[in-house]
Amino acid sequence: MKKKLIAGLLTTVLALGTLAGCGSEAATEEATTEETVAEETSETEAETEEVAAEETATEETATEEKGTITIAASATPHAEILEEAKKILAEQGWTLEVTVFDDYVQPNLVVESGEFDANYFQHIPYLDSFNAEQGTHLVNAGGIHYEPFGIYPGTKTDLTTLEAGDVIAVPNDTTNEARALLLLQDNGIITLKEGAGLEATVNDIEENPYDIEIQELEAAQVSRVKDEVAFVVLNGNYALEAGFSVAKDAVAYEKSDSEAAQTYVNVIAVKEGNESNEGITALVDVLKSDEIKEYINNTYDGAVIPFE
Repeated sequence: MKKKLIAGLLTTVLALGTLAGCGSEAATEEATTEETVAEETSETEAETEEVAAEETATEETATEEKGTITIAASATPHAEILEEAKKILAEQGWTLEVTVFDDYVQPNLVVESGEFDANYFQHIPYLDSFNAEQGTHLVNAGGIHYEPFGIYPGTKTDLTTLEAGDVIAVPNDTTNEARALLLLQDNGIITLKEGAGLEATVNDIEENPYDIEIQELEAAQVSRVKDEVAFVVLNGNYALEAGFSVAKDAVAYEKSDSEAAQTYVNVIAVKEGNESNEGITALVDVLKSDEIKEYINNTYDGAVIPFE
């Protein structure tokens, strides 16, 4: 009986030992599996981080500096619009350097000489006239906006109060003077000779029922005499600089659907042969983007209108 009991106990001990051995092996296998999973997870994370680093490097490479675009511009609104464009161009890898000029001659001369890549201040009729007079070789790389020409108050605020001897100041450059005179004609102040059109000068005034004096001044100077003359006829940018609003202050102005407004679209001008350069193309694309159009519409109260 004792022998059977001892044999039974031995069998149980052996069985437990076997089970313990199996449990130990299972634990070992489980630990090994966990270590393997951990290693694989670590490797996967490392691979993911490596891929992310490569993608970041690729993005950085994509926005690496592509070059610098130098542009001459009038202060308002051109340089202001360019400052907005500069932010977008920077995201594309371009550096835009804007230099402000206060006249209509030097911006063209510095582009012709190659000192600047482009300018932004003029419309096509002025560009064509300048080329013809100066022998330059500038071309339109893209139309960006137009600025309704307006008649603004000086010492008087109502055109019907004009009297003999009253003075109206207008720009003296060929195309802008014609534009000013055409606007005065549209409002019944003068009558021009038939066919004078976009080349009209004071010599083309055929009728002057109010016997007014037309004072011709360099475009940038016109707004500065507003306290000395009855009215001033201004380009949109100089009206803005003088603190005028087309919508609120203009006595009369070119309508957005007028032929004049469409004719006098302001452009990016470059030297002939450079209009398809990568930097110029990028600049024009940004200036015609929805972001810039929205900026123009929200900023200039109708004095500047994006060109479609």
